[in-house]
Amino acid sequence: MTTISSTKTASRPSAAAVSAAPADEIRSSLAGLDDAELLRIAHAQPRGSERRAAACDLLVRRHRGLVRFCAQRYMRRSESDEDLMQVGYVGLMKAINNFDPARGGSLAAYAQPTIIGEIKRHFRDKGWPVHIKRSAQELVLEVREATGHLTQELGRPPAESDLAHYLGVSGGDVRDAQFAAMAFQTSSLDAPVVGRPDGAKLADLIGGEDRRVEHMLTMQAVATHWGELPARERAILLLRFNGDLTQSEIGRQLGISQMQVSRLLSHAFGYLRPRLLGLEPRALEAELLGEHGVGPRQTRASAASARPGRAVRSSPAMLAAEIPAALAASM
Repeated sequence: MTTISSTKTASRPSAAAVSAAPADEIRSSLAGLDDAELLRIAHAQPRGSERRAAACDLLVRRHRGLVRFCAQRYMRRSESDEDLMQVGYVGLMKAINNFDPARGGSLAAYAQPTIIGEIKRHFRDKGWPVHIKRSAQELVLEVREATGHLTQELGRPPAESDLAHYLGVSGGDVRDAQFAAMAFQTSSLDAPVVGRPDGAKLADLIGGEDRRVEHMLTMQAVATHWGELPARERAILLLRFNGDLTQSEIGRQLGISQMQVSRLLSHAFGYLRPRLLGLEPRALEAELLGEHGVGPRQTRASAASARPGRAVRSSPAMLAAEIPAALAASM
């Protein structure tokens, strides 16, 4: 019985073959219809019907050449030809779904801008490895098209001024678009450098962060305003940061109290901070008042007590970190 059952099962056509046969028959019965009749069927039938699927399949087959024509201008870039064709077919299906033959015109004329728009949208939304604003992305495509057109018209590669005049934009916009186009195709940091026999990688040529540059700038900023401080405050800063003395030790050496040393340090930091950070004195005062919750009805005395020297010292961390060498360099 097992053998008989296997024989009967093998003789039965598969479910896929059974479903393919009616689909082929429907496609054959619709093959003689023109685009307008196929579109009416595609719009009238529900989305899950085989008759609608067959009509759409015939329309797509008829306009494959149009899809390739639209995608050809964007080929040989970062996207593969097959992926671009698939994006073009998505645009063609949108045109099939939205085109109304009763309004006149042909499906091909309606589908061409739809396909091109879908390909451009694909490059704009998914083709950029880094974020580029939309206006720059669109200008990249316009510059690329204008470059080809002007090269044929002028008999030479167009200059930046030629592209700017042709597109009605500034030279800076053209340069930004050209830089943005460079960001469309990225290179791996592990890629070998061309022309280097030592097998160097691209990452080997990229410099790291040099903290000495920031240190040098801070030194210059402190040195610029160093002479504006009173002599006693300069001496206290040198003893505190260059001599590494505590406030009590500084007070004993200068014959003043530790509290006076603290106040003079606070005043020196309060003077240097806005000048090193590029803040206006009023902006600094507003910032300090906001940090400590000082309201508009509080007096100047209460506001002053709300911004002690230790708050000024702790907020510009770079000042406390860089000032020793800066003070030494200014002497």
